[in-house]
Amino acid sequence: MFRFLSICILMVFASFSTPISSENRLSYVERTGQFEGKYLEMLSLYTSFGLDSLLPLEAFEQAFIGYEKMDHPKKNILSIIDFTKPSTEERMFVLDMENQKVLFQTVVAHGKNSGEQFARKFSNKHGSFQSSLGFFRTANTYYGGNGYSLVIEGLEKGINDQAKARAVVIHGADYCSEDFIRKNGRLGRSYGCPSLPHEVNRAIIDTIKEGSLLFIYAKDQEYQMLSALLRPDTKV
Repeated sequence: MFRFLSICILMVFASFSTPISSENRLSYVERTGQFEGKYLEMLSLYTSFGLDSLLPLEAFEQAFIGYEKMDHPKKNILSIIDFTKPSTEERMFVLDMENQKVLFQTVVAHGKNSGEQFARKFSNKHGSFQSSLGFFRTANTYYGGNGYSLVIEGLEKGINDQAKARAVVIHGADYCSEDFIRKNGRLGRSYGCPSLPHEVNRAIIDTIKEGSLLFIYAKDQEYQMLSALLRPDTKV
């Protein structure tokens, strides 16, 4: 019976277009404390969204771990920002988890002290003007100096929990545009906010506001070591 189940699992893995290594499977099982069936569920979603050429598997994998662990009111929406990409590429993805659709994909700015074209340095400190990584929950909207804006609450202590106090919010910005890219070779940068193009800012905010999950990813070893949410023994 065990041999039959093993063969079935291997056949399912073979059906995915994204190469899946035994190291990836082991890593996921170790970090989540779950069986390979949950890993298969994650892979199935990744493939259904058509994210293979858009978003690293590891980014979706880590976002899915937190998404599964945390209780958040707007469970049907998950947003992921991939800071391994340059600012000139679309690197924010808003996912409809219920209908398995990519609702938005867009460029998004990072903090001015996180880097030029790429975001490479991250901070939770006031006055750093750097982006923070990890899991956030969206909250209320308001009109401020940057127009229609969305409050986001950092959910990871010591990693991003100062986001609200630092006034790190989602808002539209003139420097998030194709015109700015043509003139400067990159997007402009914020004081730490994930700023968006004006033309999609309101639509995205209205879709993700009031309780959905946002995950900001970078291939950052320090974050992966410090994040309690990525450890199998953490319950939320």
